[in-house]
Amino acid sequence: MNKFRFLLPFLFLIVLSGVQTKSYAQSQPVLYFCEKYDTDDGEVGVSDRFTTGYLTVMVKSSTALGLKNCHIQFDRYNQSSGKFDFYKKFDYKIDRDMKYVFFNKNEDSDLSFDKPGFYRVFLLDNDDKTVASALVQIIPKD
Repeated sequence: MNKFRFLLPFLFLIVLSGVQTKSYAQSQPVLYFCEKYDTDDGEVGVSDRFTTGYLTVMVKSSTALGLKNCHIQFDRYNQSSGKFDFYKKFDYKIDRDMKYVFFNKNEDSDLSFDKPGFYRVFLLDNDDKTVASALVQIIPKD
């Protein structure tokens, strides 16, 4: 057995060279929040905790989202049931090749969080399948 001990490092190198892994920093779209998006200043006030009022929902992806019609949906946590309940849903149209998009208040959607609590926010495709999601905490204004 001691005669083959010198072969152990070579065997280890052979095994490691056979293992292939790919690592991606971001393999799925990321959804997050900011106070507002300004074309000059970009994202203003990025966080996961805000006071009641309007927010901007941001989505960033390393590849094109491939969406034309999509939805932003809010579900609010119900403490008595311990589950998330549907709160609001808004429709948007975007370009299929977009990798970075912001959703904010417009004539059809207010993107306002009127009640304090925890919210699950989704970017949904046209078939209501989840593309990205995140949690946000809304606290009362002082």
